[in-house]
Amino acid sequence: MPNGSCGQILRVDLTRGAISVETPDENFYRAHLGGRGLIAHYLLKELKPGVDPLGPENKVIFATGVLTGAPVAGSGRNSVGAKSPLSGGYGDAEAGGFFGPELKRAGFDAVIIEGRAKRPVYLWVHDGQAELRDAAGLWGKKAYDVEQAIRAELGDKGIRVAQCGVGGENKVRFACVSNDVTHFYGRGGIGAAMGAKNLKAVAARGHAQYASVNAERVKEMGRAMTQHITENEKGFTDLGTTGTVVALDAGGGLPTRNFRDGSFEGAKKIDGTTMRDTLLVGRDSCFACAIHCKRVVERKPGEGRYVIDRNYGGPEYEALAALGSLCGVDDLEAVCKASELCNAYVLDAISTGAAVAFAMECYENGILTKKDTGGLDLRFGNGQALVQMVEDIAHRRGLGDLLAEGVARAAEKLGPKARRFAIHVRGQELPMHEPRMKMGLGIGYTISPTGADHCHNIHDTMFVKRVESVKPLGILETMPATDLSPRKVKTLKRVTDLRHTINSLGLCQFVSWSYDQQVELLHAVTGWSTSLLELSLAGERAANLARVFNVREGLAAANDRLPDRFFQGLGNGAIAGTKISRKLADAAKGEYYAMMGWDRETGRPSEAKLDELGIEWAAAQLPKTKAQAKAKAPAKRTAAKAKSAPRRATRSTRRKTA
Repeated sequence: MPNGSCGQILRVDLTRGAISVETPDENFYRAHLGGRGLIAHYLLKELKPGVDPLGPENKVIFATGVLTGAPVAGSGRNSVGAKSPLSGGYGDAEAGGFFGPELKRAGFDAVIIEGRAKRPVYLWVHDGQAELRDAAGLWGKKAYDVEQAIRAELGDKGIRVAQCGVGGENKVRFACVSNDVTHFYGRGGIGAAMGAKNLKAVAARGHAQYASVNAERVKEMGRAMTQHITENEKGFTDLGTTGTVVALDAGGGLPTRNFRDGSFEGAKKIDGTTMRDTLLVGRDSCFACAIHCKRVVERKPGEGRYVIDRNYGGPEYEALAALGSLCGVDDLEAVCKASELCNAYVLDAISTGAAVAFAMECYENGILTKKDTGGLDLRFGNGQALVQMVEDIAHRRGLGDLLAEGVARAAEKLGPKARRFAIHVRGQELPMHEPRMKMGLGIGYTISPTGADHCHNIHDTMFVKRVESVKPLGILETMPATDLSPRKVKTLKRVTDLRHTINSLGLCQFVSWSYDQQVELLHAVTGWSTSLLELSLAGERAANLARVFNVREGLAAANDRLPDRFFQGLGNGAIAGTKISRKLADAAKGEYYAMMGWDRETGRPSEAKLDELGIEWAAAQLPKTKAQAKAKAPAKRTAAKAKSAPRRATRSTRRKTA
């Protein structure tokens, strides 16, 4: 495994049962790095326009990054992508855990899966080999049971399993993919694309060692980061991301009751401290990482209202807020049970909570009735109804069948009155970060390649008091969280470019590698004489490939917009009444387009930008503009005239030449 990569990509055609290997050159890895960059390249280049995300023509791609599996904290990340069944556009998601490093140890940087199997199968990848195996006995089982069954069948407890779950089998449009049962490629509904292919899981086991050009320097950097974490990250280890609940509530930015409000009266009942002192039984981690930010909760039979299985980990901030405050539920046991069910059925907890909150608001406004809910009193705050709805969504029962389509499609079916309660960008439900508190993040939602997402975005509150971390990007002055000036847009552009890079490299954003350290680490692994500029361009390249994909699929500037709710005042909390200005938001979006080298009005990447990034081939994937179509039409007519009168055309040409 030289220089951080295997040099091999596995291809699997489920329709034909064919397996092959291709070997990209070093320049390919240097340009795309892996992860998001690799996925965007292959989806744009190989998918035909307009393919059905749930059809056999779609491709599911597992991709590690060049740094995935390096012996340093944060290197357990990897990506999975496809045309999104939720948005209909570009889709990918990242996860930590151990699957990515194991796939690389098994000999492959990525797996590209196409077609559809006649019956359920799983892919077994091990030490440079791959085979498809029968998965009929795994269909319908919960995630932990699937993982244990595969390990038992293959006789190795060290096997790592990525799977689509019951949610994916039932084509829930926000079904995700999990690995090691408790690590989630959460957004975009990639699990549904996987389930539609009759592909239950990918299992990986390998024994190759990660190799670096300067292995000793990589180890030194790994040891130094572990020491830093041990000395400085005790609070994060203690609470993980769950400590965010009370802090956001105090600031007025905790998404509550379907983003109607910014403060939740039950915040302290569901926050990380309460969970630590009541249900927490352990902390888990990812490959080579000392932080241990993952939660493990449990309730044994007879201990509470619900039995909560520790094998499914526990909720982090996004799940606590989506299943808690967003639904107005302050019953921590109900929230943890709903989270467990999301994990067992492999559903995106963010979209699941958002779908239930949408239904609750529709119910309270008379759009849904008990006849629609199967008798459930689906009001905000009903924890029992929340738990039942997760079950119904996973199995597509009753109202759950409609909500399994996502809030955008559900609202279209319920009618105009429901649309104002459907909180999404380009079909993807918003994560648990309030745009009226962090306005640059709101613009980031609108221009995200995958629909609303917080992981390749900025969080404005980070730049209110200090900017030391981003000074290498030329961001030298602090700015208010509600600022939408060109200065904020510049920050959005430069930070998100490098977020795309991190998602390509295979690094975790929770580990505090500085930009300079990322450059040094990549150099020590690969030997490339690289720079922050090269890393930034790699992220920008990935963003542009994804943008071309979306434009080609008809998701252009008109789809890059926030829901109307965020142009209305927050209902309560420390910043009650705060709203986003449409005029400023539109101006900021146009400014971002211009800074990216896209058309300020349409968001269409320019050919010059694609040329600059070395992906000039992508221009051919863009639909013709009106001007291009108009310019082409006369040329066709001229050609037709020339064909009908070749002698006259020839004489005319000769006269011009003379």
